[in-house]
Amino acid sequence: MKKGIHPEEYRTVVFQDFSVDKSWLGKSAANTKDTIQWEDGNEYPLIKLEISSASHPFFTGKMTFVDTAGRIDKFNKKFSKFASKSKTAEKAEAAKAAEEAENKEA
Repeated sequence: MKKGIHPEEYRTVVFQDFSVDKSWLGKSAANTKDTIQWEDGNEYPLIKLEISSASHPFFTGKMTFVDTAGRIDKFNKKFSKFASKSKTAEKAEAAKAAEEAENKEA
């Protein structure tokens, strides 16, 4: 390894994955302003994570959607004009039209 390019100030920190509310102690040189009181009564710097091995589908074996800041809605809105109507949407529209026709007759 090259000398002088790696951090020297590794310290014990708490990593917290907010998507599954799981925390663990580890070592890191990452800067953070947040702190948290750990189970042993000591206060450690807190590093917040959105995805870790506790929540990533590759490690868990199940697919979960972590929607931060409406990314899925933003994607659907952006590309909705390119998508053709699904059969489910067509059936829902047909049912709505039939219901409206019944309401007009009554």
